[in-house]
Amino acid sequence: DACCLSVTVVPVCIGSAEHTQSQKNEKVQCSNHDATHTLVLSHNGKLSEHWTTASADCSETRLVKGLGNRDIVQIACGDQHAVVLSRGGQLFTWGQNTHGQLGVGSQSTLIPQPQLVEGLQGISLAQIAAGGAHSAAVSLSGAVYSWGKNDFGQLGLRDTKDRDCPSYVGALEHWKTVFISCGADHTAVLSKEGLVCTFGAGGAGQLGHNSTRNELTPRVVAELWGARVSQVACGRQHTLVYVPSLDKVYLFGSDEEGQLGHERKPTQLIPLPINSPVNTGESCQENNTSQEVIETVAGGNQSIVLCKKNENSYLNGIATLKDEDVDTWISNFGLQHWESIKKSIRLIFSSEACINGSFLEKRDKHFKTSKDFSGVDISEVQRFYEKISKKPKVLQEVQKEIERLLPSLSSSPISPENFRVYLVLPFLLQGEDDSSYHSLGLLAEAIMKLQPKDLQTLECLWSNLETSFFKQLVILYQRVSQKNLSQFIVEVSSCHRNPLNLYPHETVTLQILQILYQVNSRTGCRVQENNFYVPQVKVIIRLCWVINTEEMALWKLTKYPCIFDMQDKIDVHYTERNVLSNAFSTINLLSMGHEQWLFPVRRQCLLQDIWTHLNDAPTQQFRRILMVSFVGETGLDEGGPSQELFSVAARTLCQPSTRAFRRLASGLAWFHSQASSCEHTFLRIGTLCGMALYNGCTAPFPFPRALYKKLLGLAPTLEDLEELLPAAGRNLKGILDEECDHILESLDLNFTIMEEGGSVVAVELKKNGANIPVTKGNRKEFVDLYVNYVFNESVQKPFQDFMQGFLRGCPARKWKMFLPAELQIVLQGHTKVDWHLLEKVLDTSTVYFCYMC
Repeated sequence: DACCLSVTVVPVCIGSAEHTQSQKNEKVQCSNHDATHTLVLSHNGKLSEHWTTASADCSETRLVKGLGNRDIVQIACGDQHAVVLSRGGQLFTWGQNTHGQLGVGSQSTLIPQPQLVEGLQGISLAQIAAGGAHSAAVSLSGAVYSWGKNDFGQLGLRDTKDRDCPSYVGALEHWKTVFISCGADHTAVLSKEGLVCTFGAGGAGQLGHNSTRNELTPRVVAELWGARVSQVACGRQHTLVYVPSLDKVYLFGSDEEGQLGHERKPTQLIPLPINSPVNTGESCQENNTSQEVIETVAGGNQSIVLCKKNENSYLNGIATLKDEDVDTWISNFGLQHWESIKKSIRLIFSSEACINGSFLEKRDKHFKTSKDFSGVDISEVQRFYEKISKKPKVLQEVQKEIERLLPSLSSSPISPENFRVYLVLPFLLQGEDDSSYHSLGLLAEAIMKLQPKDLQTLECLWSNLETSFFKQLVILYQRVSQKNLSQFIVEVSSCHRNPLNLYPHETVTLQILQILYQVNSRTGCRVQENNFYVPQVKVIIRLCWVINTEEMALWKLTKYPCIFDMQDKIDVHYTERNVLSNAFSTINLLSMGHEQWLFPVRRQCLLQDIWTHLNDAPTQQFRRILMVSFVGETGLDEGGPSQELFSVAARTLCQPSTRAFRRLASGLAWFHSQASSCEHTFLRIGTLCGMALYNGCTAPFPFPRALYKKLLGLAPTLEDLEELLPAAGRNLKGILDEECDHILESLDLNFTIMEEGGSVVAVELKKNGANIPVTKGNRKEFVDLYVNYVFNESVQKPFQDFMQGFLRGCPARKWKMFLPAELQIVLQGHTKVDWHLLEKVLDTSTVYFCYMC
């Protein structure tokens, strides 16, 4: 692997090849396996490149341009390409690109100037490596990425396809990788626990698996199990590892030129030790201290064991936030220190990678980073914010750098580690000033640029936030949404704004708020719904009453129903109804003359007259406001006659004699299983319910909550089944909770359900269900199929007709903003009465009445 040194070392060489290193702490240099390509990083940050051609007398050294003033912290050489890492977390490559080893997605076979590897933007890299024609990198949290040549499987991606962009090595997920080394065509990784995995070309035994087979997937070197390796290095076709507890260097692979020491086989298939030279050579002994450690370097056909005099790794890392840095920022406020402080702040907070590498969970928990676990300690973020808030100048500088960074956030993350920045930044922008609101808006825009699958990952990470932090996140976006809509109202009221339009920056934070609401709903409503309400919508609704047009801004806001409370939703529904009825009146003014629908009925033939009106009515008729009159009775419909019509019709249709619905022991009404819609019964009932909603009346059918879920396109659950069929629901819950296999077996259940009609019939829930017993392994599937059958499969035709009629009877569509519980209340009325509360209210009213008398 590339050899990088920045401390005084004493080399001890094994093998025939010549290898030299600087003895001064002035520069860092690395070479490829054949020493034909060398990078040299000087103490003043200048990076030079040295090439040696086939003729030893012909060489070329040049200063590497194109890196600007970036502080380079790591360098690595492949056979014909170079990889460097900046302190700001950016990775650059250049050189030959015949196999995509530069990772820039380009088809060019040669790129002479450094190019940014955009695929790793935002990843907090800990270490980089370069092989013959492939490259690799390890993140601070142990994620491994590889790209380039892969004909032997050296990328660890389970195939032999080359990659021209960095790919995440999923086989090493959660392996806590801390170091990686690349040979000509093989790769070795070291875990924090001291385990070694190798993969790629194995023809010379360089993988250490006691075979010459190639490995497409990372495989643990079994011979080193339990040895706790501290270092690993790959040569062209051999590998070295160091075990400090045994003070041994283990070597395996090709020994054609003696690089594995004396008395070795030409091909060593398993790791065998040689004594380390720490205590054997005079040059090492004279500087030997208790702090000495061993460092191994494998060249092309050589091996070097380096005796170092301090414990600090030669690998310098990217900039991440440290407690001591923050203390310095806060304490040193003289003019002479401020420029240095600003430079430090800029270095970290202008870099997505540096932010992602800060605030990590302690005790190695961040090594478990996945789409379910961010690896970020949000409480540390909060503490940092509180600390710098005491120094507004520092806080403003941090937020200024964040604002500059936001437009460039990666929109194509390749790792869960990329998402940390989306969790950290809101808590650093929680001020209640215009600048913070603007930055939160920019962050929202960056989030909404993510692909759907990536947005799902972020939602999953949000769902796993502690409730207090999740609530804080909701409140942040609620505040900025309030501010945006308040500004909209001011501009519209002062006639400085088209009242029909909302700008993208005003709706993007509402999108985030709606997504957070959906996450909250999926995780058990940890945050109360009123935290999502935006009071400004009430004012906008009133503005729309004045404007009275179908193109009003209000309709755009209805895409985000979480910001409306229940009364707001009712007002929106009636606003839409009034717009529709007025539009109908305008279109039909000459022919119809009125926007009302006169609806005379006879009490003794109520249902018959209702069905007659519905059968004869054209679709557009349902837009008009209903005006009910009972034949033979005087008076105008101010709401009473209409409500009476729907109440009487619902009560009549629920009578057993009509056979329209099943009346269950729970007191609820449901469709008959496998029922056909005889004479359009359910189409008519659905139309009647839709008309009730449109006209502001209740239709008190005793339907379960599941019906309103289905109307809104939501799937009923086991809890809904327990409401409709309490006994069956409790039994199914018992099946899910049962831990004893023999009790479950004794129930003798299979994938069928017993239907009661004219006779009891067993219906299979899946193909061949009668022969599939319910076990612990499949009981969840059984319960899901049971619920699905009751609410969907068995009532598909009648509900389909009911839904069709409902949409016909209610031409307005904003009712879909309602939650199932809200829609049930609006359409069915309150089904539960708090008699104790009513008693208190009546007592108070009586006392007040007596006092007034």
